[in-house]
Amino acid sequence: MSPSSLESPIVEHNGHSEMHDQQGNLALSSADFSALEDRVARAVKLVKTEREARAAAEHRAETLDTQLSEQLAIVKTLQEEIRALNGERDQVRQRVEKLLSQLDSLEL
Repeated sequence: MSPSSLESPIVEHNGHSEMHDQQGNLALSSADFSALEDRVARAVKLVKTEREARAAAEHRAETLDTQLSEQLAIVKTLQEEIRALNGERDQVRQRVEKLLSQLDSLEL
């Protein structure tokens, strides 16, 4: 027998073995593909949920930022009002002290 005649059955046998492996891989690939498909579907759902949550968080942040700006304006106005009232109180205190001083001078 020549070396080429020996190789031919081996190649045919390997070819048949490869066909069997490919069919097994196809069956396995189908199951793997279904699992992959499920994982992709879950990933898509997760990404969608996370995007919705992010959009809601961004909306809430914008709303809170607007409210903060409004509150800061109110705080500033109230601080100015408090300063003005404290000034008025000091003026009234000085006037009352002056009146009390005048009353004290009359009683002597």
